[in-house]
Amino acid sequence: MKDTFSVRDTLEVNGKKYAFASLTKLGQRFDLKRLPYSMKILLENLLRHEDGVDVSAKEVEAVATWDAKAEPSTEIAFMPARVILQDFTGVPCVVDLAAMRDAVVKLGGDATQINPLTPVELVIDHSVQVDVFGSEDALEQNVEIEFQRNQERYSFLRWGQKAFNSFKVVPPRTGIVHQVNLEHLARVVMGSEIDGQLWAYPDTVFGTDSHTTMINGLGVLGWGVGGIEAEAAMLGQPSSMLIPQVVGVKLSGKLGEGVTATDLVLTVTQMLRKLGVVGKFVEFFGPGLKHLALADRATIGNMAPEYGATCGIFPIDQEALNYLRLSGRSAEQIALVEAYAKVQGLWHDESTPVPDFSTVLELDLADVKPSMAGPKRPQDRVLLADAQRNFREVVGPLTANRKRGNGDVQRYVNEGGSGAIGNPANAINEAGVLVEKNGESFRLGDGAVVIAAITSCTNTSNPAVMLGAGILAKKAAARGLKAKPWVKTSLAPGSKVVTDYLEKTGLLQELEKINFYLVGYGCTTCIGNSGPLPVEISKGIADGDLAVSAVLSGNRNFEGRVHAEVKLNYLASPPLVAAYALAGTLNIDLTKDAIGTGSDGTPVYLKDIWPSNQEISDAIAGAINPEMFAKNYADVFKGDSRWNAIASPDGAVYRWDDSTYIKNPPYFDGMTMALGKVEDIHGARALGVFGDSITTDHISPAGAIKKDSPAGRFLIGKGVQPKDFNSYGSRRGNDDVMVRGTFANIRIKNLMLDNVEGGYTLHVPSGEQLAIYDAAMKYKAEKTPLVVLAGKEYGTGSSRDWAAKGTLLLGVKAVIAESFERIHRSNLVGMGVLPCTFKDGQNAQTLGLTGKETFDITGLDDGNAKEATVTTTAADGSKKQFAVNVMLLTPKEREFFRHGGILQYVLRQLAGKKAA
Repeated sequence: MKDTFSVRDTLEVNGKKYAFASLTKLGQRFDLKRLPYSMKILLENLLRHEDGVDVSAKEVEAVATWDAKAEPSTEIAFMPARVILQDFTGVPCVVDLAAMRDAVVKLGGDATQINPLTPVELVIDHSVQVDVFGSEDALEQNVEIEFQRNQERYSFLRWGQKAFNSFKVVPPRTGIVHQVNLEHLARVVMGSEIDGQLWAYPDTVFGTDSHTTMINGLGVLGWGVGGIEAEAAMLGQPSSMLIPQVVGVKLSGKLGEGVTATDLVLTVTQMLRKLGVVGKFVEFFGPGLKHLALADRATIGNMAPEYGATCGIFPIDQEALNYLRLSGRSAEQIALVEAYAKVQGLWHDESTPVPDFSTVLELDLADVKPSMAGPKRPQDRVLLADAQRNFREVVGPLTANRKRGNGDVQRYVNEGGSGAIGNPANAINEAGVLVEKNGESFRLGDGAVVIAAITSCTNTSNPAVMLGAGILAKKAAARGLKAKPWVKTSLAPGSKVVTDYLEKTGLLQELEKINFYLVGYGCTTCIGNSGPLPVEISKGIADGDLAVSAVLSGNRNFEGRVHAEVKLNYLASPPLVAAYALAGTLNIDLTKDAIGTGSDGTPVYLKDIWPSNQEISDAIAGAINPEMFAKNYADVFKGDSRWNAIASPDGAVYRWDDSTYIKNPPYFDGMTMALGKVEDIHGARALGVFGDSITTDHISPAGAIKKDSPAGRFLIGKGVQPKDFNSYGSRRGNDDVMVRGTFANIRIKNLMLDNVEGGYTLHVPSGEQLAIYDAAMKYKAEKTPLVVLAGKEYGTGSSRDWAAKGTLLLGVKAVIAESFERIHRSNLVGMGVLPCTFKDGQNAQTLGLTGKETFDITGLDDGNAKEATVTTTAADGSKKQFAVNVMLLTPKEREFFRHGGILQYVLRQLAGKKAA
C-alpha cells in the first residue's frame, strides 16, 4: 500500500488492533458523504490496494470525486476479498487450475505457483437432481444417486481440497451456495493478516454464479463473474471495471397483508428492467428499509441478474447486526462489523444523509400486489389476478401446430373446435388426454401444472415464505386437499436450518401431507435438475402434444431450462407454488375460483388457506434461534460418511485419466512465452444468426444430455450408457462433452434456418443442415473461422463460463450483437473471443444479412481499435460494408485479449517470474 493520501489508521476492537484504510481521513480532502454506500466500498478497495501499478492515486481520486450523472469512462482495478464457487461452475475452475499447473511447468515454472491467493470456498449444491419425489425416503435416494453419478467429480474436488492452499469445499447435502454464504460464510468485515499486520476491511466477493448478489442484502458488495475471471481473482489478478453509475431505489411504506417478498422482488425486477440498469450498481435506501427483514433484502439482492444490475445492495445497519446475531456469528465478529462500519461511515440509520445517485426510482411497498412471472422471463411479471388470462394469451402460439392423437400434424384454427379443444379461439386443449397412473385415471390438458417446486436460493433463504408455505399446507391438509396426482412436487431447502425450523413448527409434516417431501439440499428445479417426469405423464404430454407448465419458487424460467417437456414456466412464492400444486392447472383464477373441494364436499378457495402476516410472524418468532445455525454449521467442511469415503489422488499435479467428467482442457496446447498479435479476421462464416434475448441457457450446455445429440453420441462412443449420462452441468469439467452441447438448447432458434428449433445450423458451402457442433467441426477441417450474429441482450442469464469457452472451442472468433450482458461480454474477452456491437439502429436484419455471406473484420489494430469494419461477400460476389464497435473496453482487457485470454496472461506472468 503506497498510502499517497495518508489514510492508514488503526482501530481497536475486542482487544485487537487492526490497521485500516480510513475513509474518514480521506474525507478531509474530498466530500465523501455524497458517495453511495457501494462507491465507498470501491473507494476503500482502491485505497488499500494502491501500488502505483494496478491502482494509482489517479484512480482513487476518480472514485472520490465520482460524478453520479457521468457515463462510465474511467477504468479501475477491483480486487475482491474472497471467491465463492458452486460445483457446476467451480469444477471447471479447479480443472483449469490443475491444467495451469501442468502448463506452468512446461513453461519453466513451478506447479505450486498456481495456488489461490485469496480465500476460496466451493459449495456443492448443483449436482442433486429430483429423481425421486413424493416419499419419505426421497432425500436419501436422491443423495445416493447423486454420489453414484458424481463419484469422479467429487474425487477430483477432494484432490483439489488437498492440493491447493486457501481452498475449502462444502460437501453435498449441506445447502445452496448463496444461502450458505448468507448464513455462514460471509464475514461482512474481514479481519485478516496481510504482510504480518492485522487488517480490517470490507468483505467483498466474486462468485461463479450470477446470484452471488444475494449477499448484497447483508451489505457485502459482490457479484457474479465468469469462471475465468474468478480464476484470475483467485490468482491475485484484479478485475478491470469502469466506475459504474449507481441507481438508487427509494423504498417507503411496508408490504400489505398477504404480500410476500417474492411479490416484491418480481415488482422490483420489472421496474428496473424497464429502466435499464445493465452494468450499473443498484442501491436501496429510504424509510421502507426498516420494514424489510434481512431475508427480504437478500431476496431482492439475489435477483440483481434478473433486473440486469451488477449488484443490488443494502447498507450495514442494525437489521444486519440482528441477522448476524440470529445466524450464530460470534460476538467478536459482530463487534468488529459494527465498529468498522461506524468508523468508516458505512453505517446506516435514519440520520444518514441521502447520497448522490445517478437515477432514483421510488417504490411504495404498500403498492406491491401478489404476482408471478412468466412464462419464460423473470421480468415478465403478471398479477396473480391476471395469471389465467396471461396463460390463455401465451398458450395459443405454443399449440398452433399440434399433433393429433394419431400423430398427424393439424393446425388448430377458429373453426368451432373438434371435441378435444375446449377453447378453439386460442387452441387450449382443456379436455386433455386420459392418463392412468398408480391406479388413478385423470385428464391432462394444456396448462396442467406437472412440476411444482419449492426450490432455489431466492426464496428458500426466507423464513417468511417458507413458513408461509407450511402454514398454507397445514390449512389445506385440514380441509382434505393435496397436490393433484399429475404434479411432480418437491421441497428443496437452501440449508438444513430451514429443515430444522420447519420440523420445529411441525410444518414439514404438514407439507408432506400435501405431497411436498424433502428431496435434497440444492438448486434442483431452478437450474434444470427437475429430474424425469413420471412415464405416464410424459406419454400424456407427448400424445396430446400438450403445453404443460411448471411453477417454481426460483429466479430463472428461461425456455428449455426447467424441463424439456414443459413449455410454460412461472416463478412464484413458495405458498403460491403449493397452491398451484393443489389446483393442478394454470387455467384457473386463484383469486376467484375454488382451488379444490374439501373432504366435506365444500369448495376451498385460496383466501381460505392463505397464511396471514401475523401467523407467519408468530411462526418465525417461535421457530428460529442462533443455536440452529451453530449446530448445522459446526462442521460444515467435514461432510458425511459418503463424502469422506471417496478416494482421491495426492500430489501437486493432477493425474489425468480417461474420465468423461474431468479432462485436461486444450486452452494451453502449444502455448509459448511469446505474445501474439490481434489479427484481423478474414473469410469467416456465420455459425448462427440469432435474435434478441439469447441467454447463456441457450448457449451454454445445461440440463439433460440427449442420446442422439453430438454429446450423447460421444459418451456412447466412450462406453457410457444413456442412463449414466447425468447432466451437462455435471460434466463441465470435460470440454469434449461441453463443446458438443454449446448452442444445443432445444428452444434456440437459428435464423439461418426456416422454422427449425434447436441447435442446428447451415453449413453454407455444402448447403447441409447440421448440428451446430458438427458444422463447426466441418468448418474447422476447412480452416474457416466463424462468427456469430445476434440481437439485443446477448448472453443474459447465469454467469456460465462455458457459454464463452464452448464458443471459443467451436472456432468462433467474434460475436457481433446489438448489445451484450455484462458478464458474458467479459467472459468472451477472457477466452479470446472478440465481442463487437452493431452501430445504433443496425442489426443483421436491417443490414440484410442472411448468415450465408463470408465475413471480413478489419482494422482491429492489435486490439486497440474502438471501431472495426465488417465486409460481407454474398454468393453472387456482391459486397456490403458496415462499422461495428469493438467491445474491448479497458487497457487490461486489451492486454488479456492479446495473450489469448486471462489464463494465458496469468500463466505468462507467473512463468516469467520463475524464469527471472
